[in-house]
Amino acid sequence: MELFDVYSLFDVTPVSAKGCRITDDKGAVYLDLYGGHAVISIGHSHPVYVKAISEQLSRIGFYSNSVRNPMQEELARRIGALSGYEDYSLFLDNSGAESNENALKLASFHTGRDRVIAFRRSFHGRTSGAVAVTDNPRIQSPFNSCHKVTFCELGDAAGVEAELAAGGVAAIITEGIQGCGGINLPGDEFLRKLDELCRRYGAVLILDEVQSGYGRTGRFFAHQWAGIRPGIITMGKGIANGFPCGGILISPEFKAVKGMLGTTFGGNYLAMAAALAVLNVIEKENLVENARTVGEFLLKNIPASPLIKEVRGRGLMIGIDFNVPVAELRRNLLFGRHVFTGVAGQNMIRLLPPLCLSLAEAQEFIDAFKTLI
Repeated sequence: MELFDVYSLFDVTPVSAKGCRITDDKGAVYLDLYGGHAVISIGHSHPVYVKAISEQLSRIGFYSNSVRNPMQEELARRIGALSGYEDYSLFLDNSGAESNENALKLASFHTGRDRVIAFRRSFHGRTSGAVAVTDNPRIQSPFNSCHKVTFCELGDAAGVEAELAAGGVAAIITEGIQGCGGINLPGDEFLRKLDELCRRYGAVLILDEVQSGYGRTGRFFAHQWAGIRPGIITMGKGIANGFPCGGILISPEFKAVKGMLGTTFGGNYLAMAAALAVLNVIEKENLVENARTVGEFLLKNIPASPLIKEVRGRGLMIGIDFNVPVAELRRNLLFGRHVFTGVAGQNMIRLLPPLCLSLAEAQEFIDAFKTLI
């Protein structure tokens, strides 16, 4: 049997990793400025994280949600305290896509409506509902067309209000910062307008913080720069530093009904041990502040070039938008300078490093980048 060939793979085989460094099977060491799509939040193989998972596995690794797991309650308390959402509730699942799926379902239950407003160049995951609100024709299928979704332009408040006024809208879903869509910032004023419109028309504002959350932008959630409090906040990726985990924060206006949401693996013992370890490290090592400081350093010091149209982002979520395709540059960074980066579309280099990236490591990237451009 062979693997189903849907991924374009670089000929690099990692065998170990520590902090922001990855070592391959040939002994080459790479600087990781991508973290597996923003998954690695506290760095690879952090000793606190490794110890927490190992000790938990020696006791019990998994059991279903039909029994009490005090670690879930502890995680809810800790996320509430660190994010400032103590009065919200937490539902745990397996991934960011499942979080968005559950958020859409919960908004529909809450409002009794069936329409959703999403935005151009958005990406919300690979499940059916998440794909339906994702503006990417390459991953759409006839099955996804069963969902009633209207796409608006990011920043077009008038267009959004017209759709809300037409009626039947359960939710607006937007990313704190668009990730795969090209590190597009909705803008603080636009987010405040969406919040106001949702409250006026009785719709739910869903903030997808799967990539942009958990400290990545220098605040716990990216939308907090705008000073708003959405109805539902979705999480994934960095929540457990690579162990599959996701969740949604739910405002007090929602009423829980037994059986309305469910999951097999969500909130399992190993995932909770991993997620609690992540919060311990984020808090003890001040990684939210570090993301802001190192991110500002990168944004100020990425060199100007006629090849570069714009550099944008917040914290350690940065896009370098070129006037030309970047595939060759990305390959040269990887194989010539041993630096992992990501892309968005054809013309953007995307940086999503672990939140522990140091100023020295950021300078190392800048030096390599300057040489190549």
